[in-house]
Amino acid sequence: MSFRPAIGLFFVLAAACPTFARAEDSKPPLRVGIIGLDTSHVVAFTSVLNDPKSEGDLAGVKVVAAYPGGSQDIPSSRDRVGMYANELREKFGVEIVDSIEALLPKVDAVLLESVDGRPHLEQAKPVFAAGKRLFIDKPCAGSLADAIEIFRLSKASGVPCFSSSSLRFSPGIIGMRNNDKIGDVLGCDAYSPCSLEEHHPDLYWYGIHGVETLYTIMGPGCKSVVRTQTKDTEFATGVWADGRIGTFRGMRSGKHDYGALVFGSKGIAPSGGYGGYKPLVVEIAKFFKGGEPPVSAEETIEIMAFMEAADESKRQGGKPVTIESVMAKATQAIAGK
Repeated sequence: MSFRPAIGLFFVLAAACPTFARAEDSKPPLRVGIIGLDTSHVVAFTSVLNDPKSEGDLAGVKVVAAYPGGSQDIPSSRDRVGMYANELREKFGVEIVDSIEALLPKVDAVLLESVDGRPHLEQAKPVFAAGKRLFIDKPCAGSLADAIEIFRLSKASGVPCFSSSSLRFSPGIIGMRNNDKIGDVLGCDAYSPCSLEEHHPDLYWYGIHGVETLYTIMGPGCKSVVRTQTKDTEFATGVWADGRIGTFRGMRSGKHDYGALVFGSKGIAPSGGYGGYKPLVVEIAKFFKGGEPPVSAEETIEIMAFMEAADESKRQGGKPVTIESVMAKATQAIAGK
């Protein structure tokens, strides 16, 4: 008895009806939960992940539940939680729960989106304990010590996590580190808006976008930082171990934009600008599906240390401050807890 006619019929039906072809390998979506509904990122990320037309790496990943959170002493957090919670529930059918503990059994991976970096460490602890992969939106934490502890817990628990600004994965920015027209990157002047928030080190709140742009292009390896501040401008100069110099300009007046001027062995060129949230969300989806963290813990910690060194330089009247010294101080702070 021959099965060839039946096999042939299967392929005819599969070709004519893609839904039939996918029925064999269809599976439930990877369920994503959100902690913190006080940023527009939660709507932007959910709109990408829950798009029924999602393809490739984005397919099969869906936000299903969220815990609102919010910080009462930051108006931009406190006053937006209800608005974004309602939008997620009404527009995307996301279930809103009343605690992180209630969220975790409902999901496979977590987006930690609280706009306030200070609670990130405590919010991350139960996620690691539950074994759920974790993405932490900027800033990674409210202090360098907390950032170091987050990644220590990630390693100790065997639960991967990463943190990043969306600027990193903008095609015109990430594409500058290995660019044939630029050649080897010899220096970079990065810039971004830099509004301040009293509960965070100065550059953590918004300057992190430009500092992450600087690191995306230069790579890690900074040794010391000098900072100058005026009412409308931040300017931080980093000296890398190999003698390269990278700068960050933070703007609080004039046109607000994102980007960099890159100096290379073959050419000098401006980077592209902000490329939207989707490139970052694609990287998050790949990571949640089992991929490697696209940004190392070591690089993220150094970014936080760069910004802490810039703050310390300000406190010392613009003197150079080493990355090593702020790392040692943060490590001592952890040991003293």
